[in-house]
Amino acid sequence: MAETATFALIHGGGSTAWDWHLVEPVLRGLGHEVIAVDLPIEDPANGLSEYADAVVQACGDRPNLVVVAHSWGGLVAPVVCSRIKTELLVFVTAMVPVPGESPNDWWAASGYTDLEPGGEEDVFYNGVPADLAEECERRAREQAGVRDGEPSPLDAWPDVPTRFLLCRDDRFFPPAFVRGMVRDRLGIEPDEIDGGHMVALSHPRPLAERLHRYWAELQR
Repeated sequence: MAETATFALIHGGGSTAWDWHLVEPVLRGLGHEVIAVDLPIEDPANGLSEYADAVVQACGDRPNLVVVAHSWGGLVAPVVCSRIKTELLVFVTAMVPVPGESPNDWWAASGYTDLEPGGEEDVFYNGVPADLAEECERRAREQAGVRDGEPSPLDAWPDVPTRFLLCRDDRFFPPAFVRGMVRDRLGIEPDEIDGGHMVALSHPRPLAERLHRYWAELQR
């Protein structure tokens, strides 16, 4: 297996590929290729299948693919891995689906209860510099979600090595909830990193270095 990977980075719900803009140069500096994809979330005709197709198309035939998903993007990532050869799947404080589960059903089925008290800035952007949080909000997109009640096109879990990275300061997906969800749905223990839900903006270098380390460990 080659030392260089292609990291396909999938953003969360209502967001953009810009979320990864501080992670990308660190990964490139470590010798990797990076593809951050804007999912076609604004078109009400699109659902999980079309989101996954957008990632697959962006990746083309690049080898040594590592699919990385943040938050809502976790529902898309395993569909991508079922459609294109993938060496590693990494969830970053992300939603982990089961085959056939609709996005709308995930919340109750996963055991998610509610947000911790506080406004959006406290819940989503704790630890993120104010200017980055404001820019992220400015770039946010409306996610149509018309087809979120449809079953996922994922009919079986892809046979791909999988890691989950929990964020210790996450107030949207709190660590206690995440640990249980990951054990139940993936049968593994999550790894942990400092940072809140928007860890790619608050701790981009440690996140990129952890992703690089996952790739290096896979080659041993």
